[in-house]
Amino acid sequence: MNQTTAPATVSQVNVSGAPFTVVGVSDLPVTVAAGGNYSFYVYFSPVSMGKATGKLTIASTAAVDGTMNVTLSGSGATASSSNALSGMVCSNVSLTGAGTDSCTVTLNAAAGTGGQAVYLYTSDPAVSVPTEVIIPAGASTLGFTATVASVSTAQTATLAASAGGVTESFALQLNAAANTSPNTLSVPVLSGLVCGNASITGAGTDTCTVTLNGAASSGGMAVNLTSNDQSVTMPATVTVPSGATSAGFTATVASVSTAQMATLTASAGGVTKNYTLQLNIAPSGPSNPIIPVEPVLSNLVCGNASITGAGTDNCTVTLNGAATGGGLAIGMASNNSAVTVPASVTVPAGATSAGFTATVASVSSTQTATLTASAGGVSETYALQLAVAGSAGSGLGISSTSVSFGNVALNTPTTQSVTLTPSGSAVTVSAAVLAGTGFSVSGTSFPLTLSVGQSATLNIQFDPTVAGSATGTITIASTSLTNPSQVISLSGTGVGSSYDVNLSWEAPTSSSDPIAGYIVYRAPGGSSSYAQLNSSAVTQTSFTDPNVQDGQTYNYIVESVDGSGAQSVPSNTATVAVP
Repeated sequence: MNQTTAPATVSQVNVSGAPFTVVGVSDLPVTVAAGGNYSFYVYFSPVSMGKATGKLTIASTAAVDGTMNVTLSGSGATASSSNALSGMVCSNVSLTGAGTDSCTVTLNAAAGTGGQAVYLYTSDPAVSVPTEVIIPAGASTLGFTATVASVSTAQTATLAASAGGVTESFALQLNAAANTSPNTLSVPVLSGLVCGNASITGAGTDTCTVTLNGAASSGGMAVNLTSNDQSVTMPATVTVPSGATSAGFTATVASVSTAQMATLTASAGGVTKNYTLQLNIAPSGPSNPIIPVEPVLSNLVCGNASITGAGTDNCTVTLNGAATGGGLAIGMASNNSAVTVPASVTVPAGATSAGFTATVASVSSTQTATLTASAGGVSETYALQLAVAGSAGSGLGISSTSVSFGNVALNTPTTQSVTLTPSGSAVTVSAAVLAGTGFSVSGTSFPLTLSVGQSATLNIQFDPTVAGSATGTITIASTSLTNPSQVISLSGTGVGSSYDVNLSWEAPTSSSDPIAGYIVYRAPGGSSSYAQLNSSAVTQTSFTDPNVQDGQTYNYIVESVDGSGAQSVPSNTATVAVP
């Protein structure tokens, strides 16, 4: 969603309709700045042929369209066995700084006449991919380029490809570029302008702040301020003091006769930031009473997303304000003869909602009924899944929805597992979207269909590179009727040690092959899984390992490297117990 006039907080993103799931909303609530955007994905995973409908509901604090509803539709079709999407892979699993990655999408057979369209997505704005590629007729693979912008913090981007109802994903680790000029002082730039209020009614003041992306240098940084509305006055400049990253100022607002938008602007060093301030008319007195605004229909929701066999569902229609006069009549309709609803329901005067009952008859095949509420030219819909009596609705069980790694030594990967198990009937897991720095997931690929009695294991790894707590999530999207979108919470703390391990060794004296350097390896005590500690060979015969954990035991070995990169056999093992 785009936010163009004023900041707004997105509090809820829901999707109804069994074949539709929403992914990428685990960070709610989130505030979208004026002119900014907030992105997520809606997946369509039909389990049967035929048309399916649903609805996407977005709740926010926006002054206009605070609750937005998007109608979803699609048709399930049997995927062609001759050209189904079977994989997506990229050359690099991680990139440091800006660059590109060569990726390939693959079909399980050659594309037919006209080629095969494959749609591409990315979960991270730092990575851009084409929205669509066409695999030519007779070919089964096609390459494309993922373009990566520099990032300031390490993060994981998920690339996804979709075709014929099949989705494949690839995790790309993005690393911040190293500072190649550590002795060069960086000049901070203007990074933000924000005020305490998004709107002012009548005359008043607003406290505002300009922000830099780093501390101001000696003498501070002057930021120029302007307003495009004469009703709002501000100082001509504000100075961020030396060593500080922000400075505040006051915007003074005069009364206005008509509602209007004022744009405040801050400029420094060629960078400009804007803030939109809504100016409202002061309330009128008794001699000029405010005329009440007639509310409009804003939502239709029922207690159950699915009904098995005959039964009832308690539903509610909602207005965006209290009904006036004699109340507001809402017309009701159902597109499926198996579901009956009253012809209308009335929201009483002074109330914002009214309930009614949807009565469901038994059906002989799984199907979807769409309920519709209409009033004043506004319509809201709700998709109700109808299942055959005696059949168990599909569900997806997760062995744990919260995985805590506790304290983990820096640069020491630790793995835990969770198990996915279907119930009732087969479930297709379409994606497992990971968010959070330091975490990774492996063990299976998607989409994956699990029959009753089968299970799948996700291996979740935490490998902290910096000290401190870290959190993340894995969002599981599936065709489960009871829980199509589930979130696994991740947490862990990277800990350093109050000790360093100092290693030293003697250079070989009998080798005829000149030695170019040494590689150091470490394994936890009792383990034979060694990990390389230095990314490139060191030339000295000593090495310091600062990333150890108190109370742990480690084994170390060293291998020499010649000029061609060939490594020697391992040295003897040195065992170190950290106090």
